[in-house]
Amino acid sequence: MLTETPSSHVYFSQRLRLHYVDWGNEDAPPLLLIHGGRDHCRNWDWVASNLRKDYHVIAPDLRGHGDSQWMVGGGYLHIDYVYDIAQLVQQKHMSPVTVMGHSLGGSISLIYAGLYPETVAKLVSIEGMGAPPRWSHSGSTPKVESRLQNWINNLRHLSSRVPRKYASLEEAFHRMQTENPHLTEEQARHLTVHGSNQNEDGTYSWKFDNYVRTFAPIGLTDDEIQSLYARITCPTLLVYGKESWASDPMKDGRATVFRDVQVAGIDAAGHWSHHDQLDVFMRIVRDFLIE
Repeated sequence: MLTETPSSHVYFSQRLRLHYVDWGNEDAPPLLLIHGGRDHCRNWDWVASNLRKDYHVIAPDLRGHGDSQWMVGGGYLHIDYVYDIAQLVQQKHMSPVTVMGHSLGGSISLIYAGLYPETVAKLVSIEGMGAPPRWSHSGSTPKVESRLQNWINNLRHLSSRVPRKYASLEEAFHRMQTENPHLTEEQARHLTVHGSNQNEDGTYSWKFDNYVRTFAPIGLTDDEIQSLYARITCPTLLVYGKESWASDPMKDGRATVFRDVQVAGIDAAGHWSHHDQLDVFMRIVRDFLIE
């Protein structure tokens, strides 16, 4: 059944209770939408509304985000996010699936597609390749003791950090507008309503766990990530906003490792191009999906 608004569901991964929304249309090809850091699944509502007649759209809240459970401990490992997505695809029998991810979700999408290329039909990654190469001041990797010390110091800081409280939903809404001035008032309100909880004292706080702000000192190396990108067999679209901090992956050379890749830069768009220029974004994505 095709629905106007999504229904909420739960699945379990590594003993965590994780949330996702389902837009119905179960007989259509599956489409998985993966949000970015400190975001939530309902940030995809405009994209999902555009594609729900053609796809069975599912959008999860990553662990520590939205209405998904926070993990015990401080290590939100990148590969654990990938594991959660692999579990969702398997449990919902979504293969072959079209995957679209933004920022952190774009990175997760790329790694998942490299791990399980046979399960992905098409892939859209919006600024999911991390910091541009120009941000690297040296070719050397920080020593292990420096990485571990920085991680410990960051976690200590976060452990003492109380989630920010807003006196009203209106105040949180203004914070959302400040974070991304490209948003319309309607978009900012929608993202605020679905991205915040009311506290017992009547104030509002964002839903995400503050511990997601830190990065674990262990993970995949750049060479390992490149090797995974090279394993992706499906057509891949890399999208970036021309007013974002992200660079053009074709010009900086990072797109060359992919077997079948297109790159699209969107004018007058920042890091959230699927919000900032929705009509342009959807036109690019639809052209890619129907090829």
